[in-house]
Amino acid sequence: MFWRYHNPTSKCSRQYMSAIFYHDEEQKRLAEESMKAEQEKHIRPITTSILPCKVFFEAEDYHQKYLLQRHPALVNSLDIDPGEELIRSHVAARINGYIGGYGTVAEFDKEWQQWGISEKMANYIRQEMTSSSRVSC
Repeated sequence: MFWRYHNPTSKCSRQYMSAIFYHDEEQKRLAEESMKAEQEKHIRPITTSILPCKVFFEAEDYHQKYLLQRHPALVNSLDIDPGEELIRSHVAARINGYIGGYGTVAEFDKEWQQWGISEKMANYIRQEMTSSSRVSC
């Protein structure tokens, strides 16, 4: 799933870089093997870093689900408060990804009804998914 939903050959700033963080040698080995297999699918070299997991800091609230937060009507209709509730919300994460261009309308249509959102919201998200104003790193 990690390789499928982003371009691992993009050269982004450190803030938006593609990375896999591992906790032990087994995870490191698996990450390296998966990257090697993925490289065979690309002409350009993969820029994903494989790094030991050390201290983790959550981003400030205004960075959380950034693409979703650019659509305040969606956030309001989800009735999710900024902070911990937004950070932990599975639905917010899924919508944020779809709005960012990660996933297809067909994939979205298979799952949105499970989230408790309205048809109007689903139509808005579909419209955003198919618009040309996507953000990359």
